[in-house]
Amino acid sequence: MLPIYDLPTAQQTILQRPPLNLFDFPSALLTRTAQLFGEGMTPPLAVAHILDTVRREGDTALRRWSHLLDRATPDEIRVNPARLRDAFEHLPPTLARALQTATARIRAFHQLQPLPNWTTHTLGGTLGQRAVPVDRAGIYVPGGSAPLPSSLLMAVIPAQVAGVQQIIVCTPPNPHPAILAAAYICGIEDMFEVGGAQAIAAMAFGTESVPKVDKIAGAGNIFVTLAKQQVYGTVGIDGLYGPTETVVIADATANPAWVAADLLAQAEHDPLASAILLTPDRPFAEAVQVEVGRQMETLSRADIIAQSLSGRGGIILVPDLDTAAEVANAYAPEHLCVATAQPQSLAGKLRHAGGLFIGERSFEVLGDYVAGPSHVMPTGGTARFASPLNVMDFVKIVSIIELDDETSQTLSPLAAEIARVEGLTAHANAAELRI
Repeated sequence: MLPIYDLPTAQQTILQRPPLNLFDFPSALLTRTAQLFGEGMTPPLAVAHILDTVRREGDTALRRWSHLLDRATPDEIRVNPARLRDAFEHLPPTLARALQTATARIRAFHQLQPLPNWTTHTLGGTLGQRAVPVDRAGIYVPGGSAPLPSSLLMAVIPAQVAGVQQIIVCTPPNPHPAILAAAYICGIEDMFEVGGAQAIAAMAFGTESVPKVDKIAGAGNIFVTLAKQQVYGTVGIDGLYGPTETVVIADATANPAWVAADLLAQAEHDPLASAILLTPDRPFAEAVQVEVGRQMETLSRADIIAQSLSGRGGIILVPDLDTAAEVANAYAPEHLCVATAQPQSLAGKLRHAGGLFIGERSFEVLGDYVAGPSHVMPTGGTARFASPLNVMDFVKIVSIIELDDETSQTLSPLAAEIARVEGLTAHANAAELRI
C-alpha cells in the first residue's frame, strides 16, 4: 500500500534525505561487508582497501575481487570486440531497432548542445575560451539485478559527441548480451568485465589491462559511488549518485492509472528508490493508491516495489499546486513530472530537478530510454547545483589570453600594484620588467 501523508509528516519522513557522508547503511549491508572484509570494516573502509590493492597490484587484484565479490573470474578482463558484434547480431529485431532508435535520438539531442567556444577583441588583443575534450573517459555500466544497456548509451554518447579520443566501458563480469550489443551499436571497442569499486579503481589508476582515464562517469551501487568519491582528484567524476527518485505533481484532471504506473516504474528500480506524488486532491490520491495496489499484482518486481513504496514512497497532500511547486523545489528530485490541467504554467515555477517532464504524455520512462537527454541525472537534492550528464561533462575550458602590446603595457603597472599589496614581489617584478 502506498501511504498518504499530510505535508508536515512528510517533511519529517519521506522528504528527508541524509547526505552521502551521513548515509545510514542498512544493517544487512554492514553485516555482509564485515563477512567479506573483516570485523569493523565499514563500506567506506572496504572501498578504500579495494582501491589501494588495485592501485598496487593491478589485474591481479581485479581478478581476486571479481572472484570474491562477483563470484566470477573472466578468462580475459578485456571483452573481445567480436563478442559485441555477435551479441548485436543475435538480438531480437525489435530490441535492436529500439536500441538503434534510442542511440539516434540521444546522439541528435546532444549534438544540439552548444560548446562555449568564443573569442573577443574588445579588451585589447584576443581573449576567449576553448572547450577541449578530455583525452580518455571511463564509463561505468551497472550490471546488478537488472541489465541496463540504456545506461551505456546515455553515458557513452555524450562523451562521443564531446570528441573524447578514447572511451572505455567497465561493467560487471558476464554482462547481459543487450549491454554488449549496446556497446557495439555505439562503436565501443574497449570494454572490460570488471565491476564495483574495483572497476572505478582500475579506471582511476590504470592496470595492465585497463587504461587510466581522465574522467569517470556513470552511476552504480553504493560501493561504486563511494569509490568515485574517494578517487576524485586523481580523476574527474561526473557526480555522486544515490538511490533514484521521482516526484509527480498531479491534480484531479490527471489519469490515476497513469500516475500510479509512473510511480511503480520508479519504485521497481531499488528498495531505496523514492516515488512520491504531490497532489491537493484527496479523492485523486485515493484513486492512485487503489491503482498502485491493483497494478502491483501483475509486476515481476513486486517485492522490490513494496519495499520502496513502504519505506521511501508516498502520496503527500498539499494545500494547492503552488505549495506542491515549493515542496518539489526544496526536494530537488532527480525526476520531476507534471500531470496537471495546465502543466506549462506550473512548469515555469519549477527550478530544481534533474529532468522536468511536462504533461502526462512526457512520462519518465520515455526519458529513461528514448526521449534524448541522458537519464544519468543528479540525485539526493544535488539538482540544486548539478546537471544531468551532458557533453560539457567531457570537456574542460581552456582560457585564451593573447594581449596586444599596448594593453599589456597599460595593465602591467596595475598588476604590479596588486601583487605588492599581496606581498608577492616576484610577481610585481615580472610585471614591472615589461613596463
